[in-house]
Amino acid sequence: MSLNTQLIRSLKAPARPVWEEQPSKTGLTAKGGLLALCCLGVLGPLWIVIVTSLSPKPVIDRVGGLVVIPQGITFVNYTELLSGGQVSRAITVSVGVTLFGTLFSMTVSVLAAYGLSRPGSMGHRFLLMTMMATMFFGAGLIPTYLLVQSLGLTDTYLSLILPSAVSVFNILVLRAFFMGISPELTESARIDGAGDLRILLTIIMPLSRAVLAVISLFYAVGYWSAWFNASIYLTDQQMMPLQNVLIQLVQKNTEAPTGLQQAVRTGQLSALGLQMAVVVLALIPVAFASPFVQRHFKKGMLTGAVKG
Repeated sequence: MSLNTQLIRSLKAPARPVWEEQPSKTGLTAKGGLLALCCLGVLGPLWIVIVTSLSPKPVIDRVGGLVVIPQGITFVNYTELLSGGQVSRAITVSVGVTLFGTLFSMTVSVLAAYGLSRPGSMGHRFLLMTMMATMFFGAGLIPTYLLVQSLGLTDTYLSLILPSAVSVFNILVLRAFFMGISPELTESARIDGAGDLRILLTIIMPLSRAVLAVISLFYAVGYWSAWFNASIYLTDQQMMPLQNVLIQLVQKNTEAPTGLQQAVRTGQLSALGLQMAVVVLALIPVAFASPFVQRHFKKGMLTGAVKG
């Protein structure tokens, strides 16, 4: 190949950064090994927790702790936990708070984001700056507790929802996505006589299913995993959600949920097996919902964060 031909090809082909070059076989092997180690680091503990929760008490006693290799399977821990009592009640509380909290948070966030995304709305810039300021400055725990107490929300389920009902970050993501929708669609609907609420319900929201699914997952996971509000606003143990019961079992080394202590003392159940079973029950909703929303992350989250 002549020097002129090489020069012409080099001029035609634009220079690519190093990170866009085709990786070598060594690089691919190293990346595969690193990803395998990361998967092992995530799935390994999860495997141990699940196997321990399904292991009979004699196996747990013989191993002396967590079980790595299955040596028999039993569902007695789950049947006992779900047969009634503190854990069953806590699961009901967590499910109810998650469903109603997510619905309330999404309603407020969508309405706020749509209003802030309309350039002509009255005071939208002042409200936007005020909301963004709350991301950097907070009143603190004591004023928040005094406010919740003065409103009479202590020892109520509303205290698990209202203090953390709205995330400004989620509103900003929704606002950016709404602003990225073609204004010709909304203007044509407005010419046909549609109001803001009808435009939001029939045009904006159907086009925003991806970002709505992602934000809903964020709110749902937040409510399901929340434990702090319950620990400071609730004093009745019968109202505690699942995460607080889990803390009582694992972190505080409580033997077993109320109603199962006798079975643990008599040797019918293993305290460690019950603890691991509660951990699995707490993980199931998030592990089940995440794969269905995963395909929306790129379109919903990244687009909403970049546009606008």
